Amino acid sequence: MRYRPLGKTDIEVSIICLGTMTYGEQNTEKEAHEQIDFALEKGVNFIDTAELYAVPSNKKTQGKTEEYVGSWIANNVAKRKDIILATKVTGPSPGLKYISDLPMGFSKARILEAIDKSLTRLQTDYVDLYQLHWPERQSNMFGQRDYKHYDQWEDNFEEIIDTLEDIKKSGKIRHYGLSNETSWGVMKTQAYAERKKIDGFISIQNPYNLINRTYEINLAEVSIREEVPLLAYSPLGMGILTGKYHQEDLNFENRLLKYKAKFPRYLGKMVFEIAGKYVQLAREIGISPTQMALAFVNDRPFVSSNIIGATTIDQLNENIESADVKLDESVLEQIDKIHNLNPNPAP
Repeated sequence: MRYRPLGKTDIEVSIICLGTMTYGEQNTEKEAHEQIDFALEKGVNFIDTAELYAVPSNKKTQGKTEEYVGSWIANNVAKRKDIILATKVTGPSPGLKYISDLPMGFSKARILEAIDKSLTRLQTDYVDLYQLHWPERQSNMFGQRDYKHYDQWEDNFEEIIDTLEDIKKSGKIRHYGLSNETSWGVMKTQAYAERKKIDGFISIQNPYNLINRTYEINLAEVSIREEVPLLAYSPLGMGILTGKYHQEDLNFENRLLKYKAKFPRYLGKMVFEIAGKYVQLAREIGISPTQMALAFVNDRPFVSSNIIGATTIDQLNENIESADVKLDESVLEQIDKIHNLNPNPAP
């Protein structure tokens, strides 16, 4: 396993991060614990979750993921110091009011409530990285290409940062990060952090994969120059880059088909065609499509860690082993040729 700094901090995280959003929906508590044990044995030290999870989120399973991670921590107290644990506070959404009686968003009261509830579910007294799940304002988040401007938002970044700094001083979090944010959002918060002479947000978690490289347009440079690295999620495009959806014997229990109404981004015709070209390239060079897609993300200079998710130990093992795969220049050139046929077909 390889490790990298988490932004400006002294924390070293594995380049593979264990994503957990299937825990409580597609994975049982026992399976979740088996995955965590396996990942740690393979050198993974970074686990990412959220108060929103499991996904697709609903009232019945909301918080289950943190609870499953928490019960593992309770059974492995001595190992808590060996993991870097990240979770998130949920942004505003009219369909998620079951999470809290408070208005959803990043008011001081909501953040304070959310961190305490997460710590209780996680059965720990601190998290290493606490992230804003998505912006309060409406923007082209989640990797969307197009931008439509909305004025119905009052800039409260300073209150948010001040609140997070207070929680940091209390010892409940070590650092805080952004998620599904834009280059403007990162630079806006960086400017305030510099004035206050504090670290501010130390990472950003956004979608990034072979069929959604919108992060490269502006945010990649921001990540490098501002030392706010990417924690890449959906590196396999919800599985479309594994090749399993390009087989005749489709398994409709696979996540993208089972929950297709929730994830339309990766179901378009052009997505399928371009992903198929990457799958074909991987097979031509004698590597699994999964590992080629992950290896590409692993070695981007703006990426600190690659968040993978799996429902089986075999999938998890294949994902983790991508840390040992290096793509040579000829393969990267072929990847760019495919990319140029239709840049970012899955925004």
